[in-house]
Amino acid sequence: MNKIEISLAEKFSEWVHKLKLNDIPEEVVNKLQLVVMDSFGLMTSARDEQYIKSLINALQETGDCTLVGHNTKVNPFNAAIINGTAIHGEDFDDTFEGTPVHVGSVMVPAMLSSAQAKNLDGKKFLKGLVVGSELICRLALVAPTAVHRQGFHPTAIFGAFGSSIGVSSLLGNSINEMSSGLGIVGSMASGIIEYLAEGTSTKRLHPGWAAGCGWQSANFAKSGFLGPRTVFEGQHGVFNSFAKNNIEPDFSHIISDLGNRWETKNLALKPYACGTMAQPFIDCAIKLKGKIDNFEKIDKIVASVGEGTVHRLWEPLEEKQNPSTPYGAKFSVPYCISIGLITGSAGLNEFTNKSLKNPDVMKLASKVNYEINPKDEYPRNYTGKIKVIMKDGTVYSSSQECLRGGKRDPLSTDEVRKKFEANLKFANVKSSEIEKLYNFVKNIFKSKDLNEINEINFN
Repeated sequence: MNKIEISLAEKFSEWVHKLKLNDIPEEVVNKLQLVVMDSFGLMTSARDEQYIKSLINALQETGDCTLVGHNTKVNPFNAAIINGTAIHGEDFDDTFEGTPVHVGSVMVPAMLSSAQAKNLDGKKFLKGLVVGSELICRLALVAPTAVHRQGFHPTAIFGAFGSSIGVSSLLGNSINEMSSGLGIVGSMASGIIEYLAEGTSTKRLHPGWAAGCGWQSANFAKSGFLGPRTVFEGQHGVFNSFAKNNIEPDFSHIISDLGNRWETKNLALKPYACGTMAQPFIDCAIKLKGKIDNFEKIDKIVASVGEGTVHRLWEPLEEKQNPSTPYGAKFSVPYCISIGLITGSAGLNEFTNKSLKNPDVMKLASKVNYEINPKDEYPRNYTGKIKVIMKDGTVYSSSQECLRGGKRDPLSTDEVRKKFEANLKFANVKSSEIEKLYNFVKNIFKSKDLNEINEINFN
């Protein structure tokens, strides 16, 4: 193998080093403003969940970085882990269509903790957020679905690289230090998807761990520790290690048209608190809710699905029709279709133990099955199509042609703010403090001091 003169990590780092805030399009800044708002609402909404309490109990080293929603400060590594886990905890955070990756749950806590630790302002926060988000999205395009098919969580793998380059930018690292940080974090990236088996909490941890590893790798590199500069394209690089080798990687996505084509603007914000690929099926169910007056009269429900979604959202079918945990229910299309038909919504309240014990919801979920549609557009486009077949032979059908909240049908600023407020109310935050947090988030890119968030009382 011929020696690579300039690696992909070095080329991307060179672009980051040269990028000025004025070079960033307004539509990218506006999208990330919504992502930040969404992320802060979710950070707080999970504050009373057991998985967050367990992390706080385990990661107690004090520091200068805020645990959002807790009136508590810890060191930057732990803050990134806990805040990132909270954002992604209920799978209600932003996503990227194609190979789904979650950007805000990695980048927002990584940038917040790093900026607070180094007393840096909102402009530094913004640039780090931009470059890290862009790298995550571009890495997701290199070999769509290949990382998932290999058994790894793309957010866990690609998120570590985004966090590393974002923190490196925030710290003012040199080009060589940035690329070295990317090489280092390649050995920190991890996250298997065995959580699918029983709906356990390791997936929740993945973005937070990636965020924390970004902090560590960028600081290691700044101190002179070296990482492999061919971490992306090398023989033992990330795609040869973490991706199915029958899907040929197209490395041009990492560096092509940098500064002109922005993938970050295509980030989707979720309307429902569940897995990305389940969302269109909830829209289908809600569309049919008013047409069915008695769910007892339903014989069966059949969903038309893409083959690539089956192992995550449909199998084992017995578990998906009767999820073991509220978290497992988020990755069960049978359950999601059932709550869509019965409640007409799918927010945080629909994925609780109380909802899971609703006999009507579970009975209807047991009637949902799937058929593979070879013409399904996944992963290029997320669609939904269901048939509700009644016992008298009547058939009701509905479809959703794209991911609502995605690039074809984005949520408005008002919709995102309502989601933000609803999630904070779910966590019993006072209205006065919700308004304070909204104002902080609204002005975060212009902030001179990100420690202003500590003026908000979350008790």
